[in-house]
Amino acid sequence: MTLYFARFHKNSKKQYEVTFPDLEPYAATFGDSLEEALQSSHDSLTGYLLTQQDFNEKVPAPTKDPSKFDIVAPDFLVPVEVDLKLEREKEQNKLVKKTLTIPSFVNMLAKEANINFSATLTDALKAKLGIQ
Repeated sequence: MTLYFARFHKNSKKQYEVTFPDLEPYAATFGDSLEEALQSSHDSLTGYLLTQQDFNEKVPAPTKDPSKFDIVAPDFLVPVEVDLKLEREKEQNKLVKKTLTIPSFVNMLAKEANINFSATLTDALKAKLGIQ
């Protein structure tokens, strides 16, 4: 896991601008709401770090102590954590064959209903794991 601190600043349009002090000016984003800005901050950091990795570019080490940043209220810091191994797997989107066991009558009814087993299992696993 890799963790960088993101600076959140609410602009005059009520949007949240997000920058990463350790990575300025390269990794930045925004969101119309705090929730959107949080998601965008993760996506921005992920994209930047994966791109740097792809081109064998050096990335500044993350600052461990948030008190080292000069943040003036109402701006605030949020730690953003990225699992680059997981993100790389998601990016490559490889499919993995799994064997499973289900009751015969469920199999029969699902086939009659033309249900895609792989899509259904994928959707159920994503819901169970709380991922998109």
